Amino acid sequence: MTMRIFIPRDAGAVAVGADDVALAFEQAAAARGMPLEIVRTGSRGLYWLEPMVELATAQGRVAFGPVTPADVPPLLDAMAGSGQHALRLGVTDEIPWLKRQTRLTFVRCGVLDPRSVDDYRAHGGYKGLERALTLTSDQILADVTTSGLRGRGGAGFPTGIKWKTVAQASADRKYIVCNADEGDSGTFADRMIMEGDPFVVIEGMTIAGITVGATKGYIYIRSEYPHAVEAMNAAIVAARRAGLLGKRIGGSAHEFDLEVRVGAGAYVCGEETSLLESLEGRRGIVRAKPPLPAHKGLFGRPSVINNVLSFAAIPFILDNGAKAYADFGMGRSRGTMPIQLAGNIRYGGLFETAFGVTLGELVDEIGGGTFTGREVRAVQVGGPLGAYFPRALFDTPFDYEAFAARDGLIGHGGIVVFDDSVDMAKQARFAMEFCAVESCGKCTPCRIGSTRGVETINKIINGERVAENLAVVEDLCNTMKFGSLCALGGFTPYPVMSALKHFREDFGGDLGPAPARLQAAE
Repeated sequence: MTMRIFIPRDAGAVAVGADDVALAFEQAAAARGMPLEIVRTGSRGLYWLEPMVELATAQGRVAFGPVTPADVPPLLDAMAGSGQHALRLGVTDEIPWLKRQTRLTFVRCGVLDPRSVDDYRAHGGYKGLERALTLTSDQILADVTTSGLRGRGGAGFPTGIKWKTVAQASADRKYIVCNADEGDSGTFADRMIMEGDPFVVIEGMTIAGITVGATKGYIYIRSEYPHAVEAMNAAIVAARRAGLLGKRIGGSAHEFDLEVRVGAGAYVCGEETSLLESLEGRRGIVRAKPPLPAHKGLFGRPSVINNVLSFAAIPFILDNGAKAYADFGMGRSRGTMPIQLAGNIRYGGLFETAFGVTLGELVDEIGGGTFTGREVRAVQVGGPLGAYFPRALFDTPFDYEAFAARDGLIGHGGIVVFDDSVDMAKQARFAMEFCAVESCGKCTPCRIGSTRGVETINKIINGERVAENLAVVEDLCNTMKFGSLCALGGFTPYPVMSALKHFREDFGGDLGPAPARLQAAE
């Protein structure tokens, strides 16, 4: 009887030796004359346990990890025998960290072979598309709107409204664009889904094309994601061969095809109009709005631009109904959010759960506190443009409006943890420096403001006229927030001002409490 094991080919697992572990299993099995099938999956998202190897058993998959090549020979013998081994983690689905999640978008990630259409279908894939082919455009739009799905790339704009705008636009051609330019610090959900379940993105984009009348789609992936590029290209080829891309999709009258485009890695190309400029072969510079991309987007045509996770949520909504998705979450934040735990944290990885879990639960209970064992001092949520939250704000629910009420943003769902050794003045400087380096240069508040911000915070760190220079930083932040063309310059004040507001003691001198204008948002 052939033994079947599952080893991730996810970039995160490969980085810690997953390919070497797979090779070691092949060699150990060959030396023993043992029939062995190795399925290369995506990661389950428990990164502190990677490379994690799963064994198919009558009781379900059993996990072992983290596994090194040296562990393989005795581990393979144990798998062929009693199954008992020091690295045994138990039945994978029963691992508490995984069992506690509500996986809607990532339900198949780490489970199936990301290169196989048949495996995707065997795990419920393409049921959403099958139902969509029986519905009118208005009926699909009604489902997407009723679900409450909002853009998972950071802005949180209602997906149904965006799709409806493009559907109602009159044009000779329309486009679907997937923004896979995942550039926020501490984020990896887009990469994980593309490498571990690429067909769910393809299915979601195909449904979008059918809904708005688009026949062509582009997936814009940053060049730092070669594994994701390879996985998406392989899945597109497989979907075409299965009749699920191209002409007469699924035997219907609909036509839709996809193409991967690789960006050069500019952070600003995560902004939708800069992304469009790059897709069209120009330098990624922000466009002034209006017109909106929904009216005049790629090549001047109406275009739906959504994040990877937004498209990946669509198949569940179409398969299970809008209410099934909307039943999760709180307030205007419906469904689930794949939250990425990173930085100085004990249990780093992807945790998908319904909106409403508090920041404290995520950091202390689910993440297990800091990796160093020191006290958590600050948490940055929402990437390099996100605010720093102190422990006093750990009761904040993970929800768009709750974070906005406290001058924060959840962005793409990345959480980066810092212990009590962090210098928050240096973190504020880093935010300005990041903006200065990544600015496209089109607008003065972002281009010049961030550069002056670095210079001024350097003076503060060096103890030069601290109070006066802090006033300059606050004035710069106000100008950038309200005068920048896009979120890069507009959101850079969030980390800077939150550091100043909540960690004022790190900025030197006897500054006293934060000014009233900084306290007002509390």
